[in-house]
Amino acid sequence: MCFSAEADLVGGVVIGAIGIDVLRHVDGRLRYAPLASMPLLFAAHQLDEAFVWWWLHGDVPTGVGRVATWIYLLFAFVILPTLVPIAILVLEPPGRRRAIILPFVALGVIVSIILLAAMIRGPVNAELGSHYIAYSTDLRADFLVVGLYVVATCGSLIFSGIRPIAVFGVVNLIVVALLARATLDGFASLWCAWAAISSAAFALHLRFGPPRPVRLRPDAAAR
Repeated sequence: MCFSAEADLVGGVVIGAIGIDVLRHVDGRLRYAPLASMPLLFAAHQLDEAFVWWWLHGDVPTGVGRVATWIYLLFAFVILPTLVPIAILVLEPPGRRRAIILPFVALGVIVSIILLAAMIRGPVNAELGSHYIAYSTDLRADFLVVGLYVVATCGSLIFSGIRPIAVFGVVNLIVVALLARATLDGFASLWCAWAAISSAAFALHLRFGPPRPVRLRPDAAAR
């Protein structure tokens, strides 16, 4: 989460509590487990970023800060673009919708590989920005890769056959576009902060919403 280490700590604790509560109430809806686990993963992610803040302010050793930076970017750059479309794919019953989501999974894997390669080439840096942390790697065609990242994550949500997830995807796409337009170097920090908050909101929908997903239209192949 942006703004400060304290904001990361508070956000991580609150979102983590939501994540634990939601996972305890997934009940028999095992297909929702990957999606329901995201608030807990984002909570750990935000707590990790607190160490990056402390390092940049000189409060923890350089080694701790660099390890925290790598952990933060491995989740944001490598795990997330693949995990999101896979979580949506698992939700869809066999049929046309799965065929639609599969290309987003493939795209997410490609984006993950590109970003991991950029991290391995190095250098991996983190600098204090204006109310956020600016992460950077040796990434070529960064604007294009960010665009593919957004397509893989938001696109898989938008094309889900479950109405709340599709709406969630549209809202995310609008916010991500605004964040990318506002700042590209702070995109990783700001996008993950928004994703953490929005995933917690959607997790609460899973917790208190209807027990069965509302689909946009019946999938004949799933009957």
